[in-house]
Amino acid sequence: MQSIYAFKVKTIQGAETTLEPYKGKVMLIVNVASKCGYTPQYDGLETLYEKYREKGFVVLGFPCNQFANQEPGTEEEIQNFCRVNFGVTFPMFSKIEVNGENAHPLYAYLKSEQSGILGTEAIKWNFTKFLVDKKGKVVARFGSSTKPKEIEEEIETLLNQ
Repeated sequence: MQSIYAFKVKTIQGAETTLEPYKGKVMLIVNVASKCGYTPQYDGLETLYEKYREKGFVVLGFPCNQFANQEPGTEEEIQNFCRVNFGVTFPMFSKIEVNGENAHPLYAYLKSEQSGILGTEAIKWNFTKFLVDKKGKVVARFGSSTKPKEIEEEIETLLNQ
């Protein structure tokens, strides 16, 4: 089994990295979009990040344009939009695909570890959230309609383990 920390990712600024810098942290990995009905969840994600980052929690945002072209911008446009409109300070990454033959390997892994409703693997929409514990185990998957605040108790539980 591959470690979640070994996956290669690219920051929104274009730097190649892995998830190794987040080892030992509770992670909430989210496919995000700027022109989606769920886009206001950026506020809730940033609130969770600000509240718990000193305790070892991080939100990782992965822009995705696979759902009704709701993330059409460049990395720079996405970054500016998130910062200006929602004050996002949590780590953001380059745009990826989460479904299909070009799905990023990280998302193929996340989906294989936590299936969706009725056992489906495919990501249904933007703002699907995967909760990962301090040891790198994918412990939960939440659909787009689950607000970040609704995950707070589970985050606290994992931080206290």
